[in-house]
Amino acid sequence: MKKSPLIIFPMLCLLNCWIAEADDWAQFRGPNASGVSAGTDPLPTEFSLESKLLWKAELGDGIGSAVIVDGLVFNTAMSGETALAIFCHDGKTGKQLWKTEVPTGELPRITPPNSHASSTPVADGTNVYMYFSTIGLIAFDAKTGNEAWRHELPQPAFLMDWGSGSSPILYDGMVIFARDDDLNSYMVAVDAITGKEIWKTPRPDMLAGYAIPVMCTAGGRTDLVVAGSGKLKGYDPKTGKEIWTCNTLLRTVMTSPVVADDHIYVAVQSYGDNTRTLKYALLQWLDTNQDGKLARDEMPEEFYERFDKSDKNKDKMIDELEIETAFQHEDNLVGGGNTIQAVKGGGKGDVTKTHLAWNIDNKSPSNLSSPLVFNDRVHVVKSGGISSCFDAKTGDEIWGRTRLRNFGDYYASPIAADGKIYIAGRNGFVVVIDDADELKILAKNDVGEEILATPSIADGRIYVRGRESIFCFSNEAK
Repeated sequence: MKKSPLIIFPMLCLLNCWIAEADDWAQFRGPNASGVSAGTDPLPTEFSLESKLLWKAELGDGIGSAVIVDGLVFNTAMSGETALAIFCHDGKTGKQLWKTEVPTGELPRITPPNSHASSTPVADGTNVYMYFSTIGLIAFDAKTGNEAWRHELPQPAFLMDWGSGSSPILYDGMVIFARDDDLNSYMVAVDAITGKEIWKTPRPDMLAGYAIPVMCTAGGRTDLVVAGSGKLKGYDPKTGKEIWTCNTLLRTVMTSPVVADDHIYVAVQSYGDNTRTLKYALLQWLDTNQDGKLARDEMPEEFYERFDKSDKNKDKMIDELEIETAFQHEDNLVGGGNTIQAVKGGGKGDVTKTHLAWNIDNKSPSNLSSPLVFNDRVHVVKSGGISSCFDAKTGDEIWGRTRLRNFGDYYASPIAADGKIYIAGRNGFVVVIDDADELKILAKNDVGEEILATPSIADGRIYVRGRESIFCFSNEAK
């Protein structure tokens, strides 16, 4: 089915307005960032470089996921010290159809294992859209790779030099991008055809975070939902105006929410307990002489202006009192901890007491891997290869923290299809578990390359983005 340039997705399985092919995986974690494939084709359970490998392509350094639309596979990678490449491959054969390189200019500091090519593109039948920290939003023609437009955005600033990692989405003819950093957080929507700004909403009470916006339909209204420091917020997608806030999250939010029916599910781990506000992390990581104060020359240069405003007594130091609100909003001094929670959509105003369906303080969530909601079960995985599962309706534990028999770090988020759940570890192994009320490991598959990106599913194929390559596994392979 052809797609009009005016019809942009990849959201809203709940709206019954899908125009895209049902099996497309057009953005980070597929339909509405859910991690759940809409396709019904059988997928391989066991696979490796010797079995079920349909094709492999070398890309270069990158940790953004593959997106697939109309059988075309799009990936990004660094193609040089100051050049970004976007690739288009045929999903079935792996043939490279085009490659476009874009100069990036001087690159900012970044903390490993992050990559400058960290953002996942989003695509429709017309263009593929992506974000890069030193450029902003860029659109390329999906068939030719020619640049269609670019929308410049200010370069983000991170106190801990984490680097960028946010990804855009598409909804109702708009490219929507949430960019929470430590200096100037905001959300912006631009026209998908022209790249011109439609609205921009400041988020001044937010710290750096990487949550992907999701769409939630409840009570006949569709909201744009974004998780951030201390707060889960719902916005009007047409105007960017805030509609509601649920003030139940933690200081640092790197995972993304998922929507099932009219509920939004969030699983977050933020370093420390609920008293550990940002100032403690700053004193630990930036106070190089450990005198309990921050000197101006201990700060990244882009924060000098903020430093000077916070230095009330002008002694070129930020002491323990001044640091409390120097970089964390005075109305949002939220701390750390662990939480898994469900919030009912469709509210107005402060819904903290009215729409929080359940909230458990549980040590199972990861600070990086987003939850998966599949068949009324909430799955989370964290470093160490520890899996946990909860009832989506009640929050009751189905199984507690249990080893997946694949020790290591987990940056990728779980995905699901064909009655199976795929969990990729940084060490290059993909564990497959059964969709059931007990943890049953079906396979442990080695792809031979570090994995930080979340795998993708489309047309009966699993696309695993390694640190340097893209692998396509399918029952079509001999």
